[in-house]
Amino acid sequence: MMQSNEIEVPINNDLERKIADAFEVFDHSQSKMIDVREVSTVIRGLGCCPSEAEVQEIIVGLEDPQFPGSVHLQKFLTYVSQLITEHRYEPASPEDLLDAFRTLDSKGVGYLTKEEISTYMTQFGEPFSQEELEEMLEIAIDPQTKTVPYEYYINQLMHNVT
Repeated sequence: MMQSNEIEVPINNDLERKIADAFEVFDHSQSKMIDVREVSTVIRGLGCCPSEAEVQEIIVGLEDPQFPGSVHLQKFLTYVSQLITEHRYEPASPEDLLDAFRTLDSKGVGYLTKEEISTYMTQFGEPFSQEELEEMLEIAIDPQTKTVPYEYYINQLMHNVT
């Protein structure tokens, strides 16, 4: 499917080096091409948080017409550099997360039950898969109370990002 591409791709700055390094992890044949199915993993690994619909739009913009199902490093570098420079698809701020949790916490108790969070995360907005939900709950659930004390959870998220 992917053929070797002999054209040298110039790396002009630290941001492009970071993007190229992330891309190359998935360039198994060292052809400066990756499978379109890897695009979301690379972009999210670079700290961007697009929705699945936005990922599909990105793929449409990046897919190589000569090699359907593939994305070339040169096009990926240009496109993703611009996304990052424009601060598109950045994760929510701690304040925004706290506001969202407080909105869901109708009783104002400072936590959500496992059942509540599971319902919200799988049935509203862009639903989590079962695997994503389990991964979140593993970190979010307090083992003693079996609830999600959301201020603590947000602090955990922010600590893991840095």
